[in-house]
Amino acid sequence: MADIGEFREAVARAVAGGDGSGLAEAARGVRGVVLVEGPSDLAALEALTGRLGRDLAAEGVCVLSMGGAMNVGRHAGLLGPPGLGLRLTGLCDERERPFYDRALERAGASGREVFVCVKDLEEELIRALGVGRVEEIVEAEGELTPWRTFTRQPAQRGRSPQDRMRRFLGTKKGRKIRYGGLLAGALDPALLPGPLDALLGRL
Repeated sequence: MADIGEFREAVARAVAGGDGSGLAEAARGVRGVVLVEGPSDLAALEALTGRLGRDLAAEGVCVLSMGGAMNVGRHAGLLGPPGLGLRLTGLCDERERPFYDRALERAGASGREVFVCVKDLEEELIRALGVGRVEEIVEAEGELTPWRTFTRQPAQRGRSPQDRMRRFLGTKKGRKIRYGGLLAGALDPALLPGPLDALLGRL
């Protein structure tokens, strides 16, 4: 089975300007990579696959947080046909789709399988769960009072409950990562957001 932690570390070193030594060795057992923008996407996918009883490492699949869509070209070059020749897929926000498409096309990645959230993954999760269920999770995390205070701010007037919740999750460092995992772990497997359902169906 692939050592996903070792592989991620080797990729990070190569992307940061290393010579890539050890990358091929670390990739032993890896057959495919899901390129995601950041750690909240990674947390959500790990929680969801765990809930579904899937072990991506055992399947030879690594979900890789790139630190922003602007880094997709470097990752695609290292990991796709010009580099290790791994199968590449992606999960991104609608506004970042062009970065993925261009990078995967330049890398010669066949099919260019990119699964797109409208605004972001948090919005997809909130829509699938419903704001009421998300509030229950927020309450269980001891943050119901900050959430209610947030909703009373003048800037939030006129926004939909879904949009307020989405913005709330991004107001504190680390909150999106934590709730990415919590919300994904609470999903009904029969009612997955479209982009997640499509992505998991292709892995």
